[in-house]
Amino acid sequence: MADIERLETWIKYKNGLCSDCMGSCCSMPVEVRLPDLVRMGVVDEFELEEPIKNIAKRLEKQRVIQHFNFKHGIFTLARRANGDCQYLDQQTRLCTIYERRPNTCRNHPKVGPKPGFCAYTRNPKAARLVQAVKLSG
Repeated sequence: MADIERLETWIKYKNGLCSDCMGSCCSMPVEVRLPDLVRMGVVDEFELEEPIKNIAKRLEKQRVIQHFNFKHGIFTLARRANGDCQYLDQQTRLCTIYERRPNTCRNHPKVGPKPGFCAYTRNPKAARLVQAVKLSG
């Protein structure tokens, strides 16, 4: 079993691993930029005219982000108490905003703490869910 804190436990990524994983990468901090937040639907196009600090304050108050790095214009998404991304379905362990997910998630594991590797941990529930979706479609 992979430990996200111990990179030596990560395995070489290959297509298909995500379909039956626990979503281990979804318990890592996710850094995003304004275009990601617009795509995710938490920032409106019209808000982009506002000072970025005002947007960050609103998102912190709404608990969408946990931190904003003004110098680099990077927001860190808020997470649940257990460390999971707030957009990770707790039952299926699948992303609830997959089509609108931020670039950090889109580019993982090509970009990340150990490029080309992931903290894969098998989730039997996810495998059954993917199989059920295939059979019903």
